[in-house]
Amino acid sequence: MRTILTRVSDKDEEQVTIQCVEVTQDIRNLQAYAESVGNSITAEIDGKTVNVPLGDILYFEAVDEKVFAYLPAAVADVKGRLYEYEDRLREKGFLRVSKSVLLHLSKIQNISPTLGRKFIAELEGGECVVISRQYIKTLREILLGGNVNGF
Repeated sequence: MRTILTRVSDKDEEQVTIQCVEVTQDIRNLQAYAESVGNSITAEIDGKTVNVPLGDILYFEAVDEKVFAYLPAAVADVKGRLYEYEDRLREKGFLRVSKSVLLHLSKIQNISPTLGRKFIAELEGGECVVISRQYIKTLREILLGGNVNGF
């Protein structure tokens, strides 16, 4: 099998084309892998390495030099630094809301103020995350129709 790699000028033009004589399980696996790239992360849950879809993640949190992805029913240990996930997932609906938390905006159910000019975001499943005051302006602009697509 030969491979051809062609550069395009716009991210929206990126695609993978598979040309095959017969659609085998190997071809289907290759297709599934290509479709999942960028839409999931590799993490460790209960000692097992798994692919976690981004849509399942409520938020990321950095604790003691480690980064964790919080899911509705589990906590996953992920490799890397929080700022790396922030850069990579900016266009996927994640926003930094404190020094140690990267929040999935589509998981927010309710935001309410607290004392000290901070806010609490209630997420799906009742999980709550503190939003630091220095991030409130950016969050407000995004949620109220400011720069929604350009994180």
